[in-house]
Order: sequence, then structure tokens, then C-alpha cells
Amino acid sequence: MKAAVFHEFGDVDKFRFEEFPDPEVKAGEVLIKVKACALNHLDLWQRQGLPGVTLPHISGSDVSGIVENSGGGIEGIKKGDEVIVSPGISCMKCIKCLTGDDNQCSKYNILGYRNNGGYAEYVSVPAVNILPKPKHLSFEEAASMPLVFLTAWHMLIGRGGVKPGDTVLVQAGGSGVGIAAIQIAKLFNARVITTVGSDDKIEKAKSLGADDVINYRKQDFEEEVKRLTDKQGIDIIIDHIGPDVWDKNIRSLARNGRLVTCGSTSGPSANIDLRYVFSRHLAILGSYMGRKPELLEVLKFVDSGKLRPVVHKVFDLKDAGKAQEEMLDRKNFGKIVLRVG
Repeated sequence: MKAAVFHEFGDVDKFRFEEFPDPEVKAGEVLIKVKACALNHLDLWQRQGLPGVTLPHISGSDVSGIVENSGGGIEGIKKGDEVIVSPGISCMKCIKCLTGDDNQCSKYNILGYRNNGGYAEYVSVPAVNILPKPKHLSFEEAASMPLVFLTAWHMLIGRGGVKPGDTVLVQAGGSGVGIAAIQIAKLFNARVITTVGSDDKIEKAKSLGADDVINYRKQDFEEEVKRLTDKQGIDIIIDHIGPDVWDKNIRSLARNGRLVTCGSTSGPSANIDLRYVFSRHLAILGSYMGRKPELLEVLKFVDSGKLRPVVHKVFDLKDAGKAQEEMLDRKNFGKIVLRVG
């Protein structure tokens, strides 16, 4: 099969578009002919040398495609089915998995991290991770949805406990998690404030349901939050940026506010003034991916048209390096997708 592979860590020039052995299909697994694969920041970190990545490596966590064959003993899935892949892979045997917290499994993996992923013509995944592709979505749209919508759903509902009347601040509203979080928060009748890095993204964010949009390059988002909330602050902050916004996030929270973090694109370490935390009864909540049943909940709203993926740009598989450069430029609003087959 053809695949975008890197054999050593480094810049985007390490990608090779080359022949690579077809994936082995084990019992309980399904071979997918990949039609599209969306990019995530995880892909960038893998190429740059993220611990746990073995070489040579094929990235790609968000896959849509067509069932090619299976390893046997699998019911309800047949050759030719159009599917998407739930990106979280777990043992499905431990107490965490059996009680629904599969994202807390000690063997938890994300497709394309410790195994090969979707930057290829074929990928093999556990049958339990196969879900039907929403019929009204293209393969590119379908691939852009699973990881970020699952992550945002778990952050807002599973961890943040969003409810009608809450004020939610979504950092980086043009990112994959951002576009999902804006829409999900509005499902629960929350007021949504979001940040973007350019004026051309303001109306796009509003079209997804954002009530107020702050261009953080021109405005101090902390001061704008004070103004927009009449100094009352934010009930839930959705963040994956980390240290660059951490102090201002903490100061922007209302009493009993929750800061939910799922990543740290600006670095791994942040300082915190604990006086804000205890005096305002704040909660800082980590959130890692999401539970398989939560993606099923997301799909219900996608099927009804109440949640929609946003595709920024589509590249051919051979141009995986260019696609990652597009993500590094941070000019995208929505997901960057590789067209594979």
C-alpha cells in the first residue's frame, strides 16, 4: 500500500510517500480502505519525537473509509460498509473498560500513536471501534469529526457538567476542539464566548453559535471577558493551549468556575496562583479523549444536523508534509484533512 511515512524524527521533510507493507488483520479486527484522514496536533508531536512512537511510523487518528475485510468472527460489519473509526483503543476487558471509562484503561492508545494510523491506503482497527459513517457527510467531513468532537463532548459534559445558563469560554475557537466545543455548548443553551487569532475567523465562529468572539491578537481576552460578563466571569473554560493563557484563564473564572484542560500546545508547564483557586472555589479538571458511548451521543446530533464538522482544507495523501505545515501556520478554521482514496 501507499503511505506517508517518517523513518526518523524531525521536520515535515522527513515524510516519505512510499510503498509500505499492508497492515496485518488479527482476530477481532477490521481492515479499512482509508478514504480520508484528518490531522491533529498529536500527529505533529509524533513526527517531532513524542515518546512511545516507534519508527518507521504512520500517523493518523481520525479515519473514514470502507470495510475491506475482517479477521473473522465479527458480526454486523461487512465488506463495503462506509465507516468511521472511534480513535480510542483499549483492552475492553479491565474494570475501567467494563464500567464505561475506556479512556482510563491502563492500555489505552489512540489510533496512529503507538501503532500505525490513517496516513495510508489501509489501516486495521478493532471491530469495536467501527461506527457507521453519517450518510449525509462526505468522507472528508466524516474524518474531521471523531477525535475533536469526542474530546469536546467529554470536556463539556463528562467533566465540566455544562448546563443551561452557563457562560462558556472556548479558547482557540477555530481549532478542531474549538469548533466542536462551540456547537456542543450551544446544544445545552450555554452562552459561548470564544477566542480567535484573526478577524476573518470572527464571523465563522459566530456561524457555529458563538455569542461573542474575541480576537486575542488585538484584544486582551481577560479584559474582554470582564467587560462581556459585567465582571462576573466564566463558568467553564475549555482550553488546550496551556501556559500562554493559563494565568488569565484562572483569573477569568467565576466563583465555582471550572477550567477543563485537554492539552498544552504552548508547552507542558504552567504556574498557578493558588489564592484564586481556594478563594473562588475553582476546579481545574483534566480531560483525556472521551468514552466510546460519548461518541455515539455525538453521532446522534450529527445525524440530526445539530452538530456539523468543519473542514478547512483538503490535501492529497502524498502532501502530508504540506498539510502539517498548514496546521503549524495556525491559519486554519476547522480541520485539515488528507484525501487518501
